[in-house]
Amino acid sequence: MGPRESSASIAPPVIRVGVTGAASGPGEYRFQKSFRIGRTDECEVSIKDEYVSRAHVEVAFENGRWWARDLNSSNGIYMNGERVERTPLDRTTIRLGVGGPFVSFDVAVPPPAPPPPPPTGVVSAPPPAQVKQPMTETMVNRYMDHYFGQNSGDAPVGEHTMIVRQAFSKVQKKQKRKYGWIMAVLGGLVLAAAAVALYYHQQAGKQKALAENLFYSMKSLDVDIAGVEKLVLDSSSQQGLDQIHKLQSRRQEMEKDYDQFLNSLHIYSAKMSPQDKLILRVARIFGECEIAMPPGFVDEVNNYIKKWQSSGRLKRDILLAQQNGYTKSITAEFLALDLPPQFFYLALQESDFDPYISGPPTRKGIAKGMWQFIPETAVKYGLHIGPLAELRRPDPGDDRHHYDLETKAAARYIKDLYSTDAQASGFLVMACYNWGEDYVLPLVRKLPPNPKDRNFWRLLAVDKAKIPEETYNYVFYIVSAAVIGEDPRLFGFDFDNPLGHLDTH
Repeated sequence: MGPRESSASIAPPVIRVGVTGAASGPGEYRFQKSFRIGRTDECEVSIKDEYVSRAHVEVAFENGRWWARDLNSSNGIYMNGERVERTPLDRTTIRLGVGGPFVSFDVAVPPPAPPPPPPTGVVSAPPPAQVKQPMTETMVNRYMDHYFGQNSGDAPVGEHTMIVRQAFSKVQKKQKRKYGWIMAVLGGLVLAAAAVALYYHQQAGKQKALAENLFYSMKSLDVDIAGVEKLVLDSSSQQGLDQIHKLQSRRQEMEKDYDQFLNSLHIYSAKMSPQDKLILRVARIFGECEIAMPPGFVDEVNNYIKKWQSSGRLKRDILLAQQNGYTKSITAEFLALDLPPQFFYLALQESDFDPYISGPPTRKGIAKGMWQFIPETAVKYGLHIGPLAELRRPDPGDDRHHYDLETKAAARYIKDLYSTDAQASGFLVMACYNWGEDYVLPLVRKLPPNPKDRNFWRLLAVDKAKIPEETYNYVFYIVSAAVIGEDPRLFGFDFDNPLGHLDTH
């Protein structure tokens, strides 16, 4: 079925259409009847771009105006970052998909209709012979100056003019007294409103400070819990297990209080885009405080999201992990150690989920396997090193090529990093995993010994020049992949959350 034609009796105004940001280049069009926008040549506006569906948008004139309607496309149409199903058009710009081309619309304003001609045989009556001409602005100004001007009392005038001036002077005095009181009252109200606004601003600042302190108290408790868990693992003490349960219960209560602070402070406001909300949520999952995120963090994550959107790598790797059962087995190992299952994306960044990959030679040997363990760390976490350890090829005798064994070792290694000087900061843990804890932790130890001051942002602020660009990219690629994974279709991907089988929120 073709586009719906307008039911209106009047001819639709011309609508101008402009296309920018498409892979096929810009384009301009003019229409006065319904048309479609899509990737196929059958569409009146054909846009060759991966974000554009075969039949993406229908534009029709309905009830006296132009409308754009999404044709159930996979990528949707967006206005100001929000997905919409239907929108009226005037001077309007929409986006095809979250990262696709822009389409702008400009509806021409029709000229006013001419007056109807007089009935046949009827002669229009001539204007009256005596018609008073309207007063010009010059004439009005002259009268105002004569009667009410500042210098109107200098020259001699007649009795009538004097009476008018005296009456105007009395009216002015009464108005000044009247409006003087009104302005005084309004001024008082403005001052009161400013005082109330200042009070609430100060209270919000105090609430924010309390919430931030509560969050970092939770992080301190996370470090304590990790330390106790490590002791219990070594001793199998029942008393230690009981202590862990008490600490975990206390941690849950603190998190409830923190969430109430977030609600009262409207951190996740209605004005925030769904994409930006997901970025803050994922930062929280990895142990970062939403309230204390540095300026530019959200924009930087969005930059790396665009890099994923311009590549087919993320979709390819996710499908590979799902087909081979890696998704469930990896997340199960991390959940068993009370770690964020989103560390699943660390393996993606390390190896593209290839269990037989070998890294380049380094002074500490060749990293191998899905989690890219070097020989020293592999042995520390109970993995057997095969006879081909010094060669960049698969080795059946090397446990690092057995993804299940290596995943268990990776989860334990990351758990240990959490309980070290990394202070339960997921971003610092990622940096340690990539660059090496022997390089990261000595820099961290120079920072004040508390979670508020020992995080990835403080490390960047103090020692960014020492941190390899590869490590910086590594952290943001993992974080941005985890953000996309929470709702891939929101970002223009045609697959579902690979961790959707988990109830993690």
